[in-house]
Amino acid sequence: MKRTLPSNASVASKSDGGRLVAPAASRNSAVLCELLERVAPASGHALELASGTGQHAAAFAQRLPDLVWQPSEVDPERRISIDAYTKGLANVNLAVDLDATAKDWHKSFGGQDLIVLVNLLHLISWWEVKTLVFEAAQALNIDGQFVVYGPFMREGRLTSNGDIQFHEALVQQDPEIGYKNDMDMLALFQRCRLEVTETKEMPANNLAFVTKKARQGEL
Repeated sequence: MKRTLPSNASVASKSDGGRLVAPAASRNSAVLCELLERVAPASGHALELASGTGQHAAAFAQRLPDLVWQPSEVDPERRISIDAYTKGLANVNLAVDLDATAKDWHKSFGGQDLIVLVNLLHLISWWEVKTLVFEAAQALNIDGQFVVYGPFMREGRLTSNGDIQFHEALVQQDPEIGYKNDMDMLALFQRCRLEVTETKEMPANNLAFVTKKARQGEL
């Protein structure tokens, strides 16, 4: 995940107290909280991958107070921002350095009841996506949920002018990244023994995949 991206790929501006502000996180926090309130387990341990600025971590923790949240991020400046946003929230741990595309991270972060990933998969390669999903599945408890949100192709097609322009900008910067296909994601979840319980259309042409770790023999 430590790669050079187009300037509009992960925009965040500085605010007070070490906080960073990402416009996308400001826009989508409310709808993501509504989704998680509906589908997330009532209690347990929750891991957010690639937590970014920390805006989501703080919002999720406040809306789901009976989950113990572990934010994570590879960027040190963003870990400072995460901790600034979540300071004083008793159900949030300090942000940890975790590269979700690395092999074997599940060995240090197992026992999760919920894993959340927002707006990352279009910024990494397909082989990194496969590693991330496999590791997330390994880190979940049985019946634990993995919720993925972001922009995706629909059956191999980009369905808005904004998506076409953004995808092309990403691919020009790095041919290995860009929007992933929803059908490929569904197949990957199944290979990793993650049952897709819901695929939900979200605002701004995004998708949310809600998956559950299957018991042996269920899929």
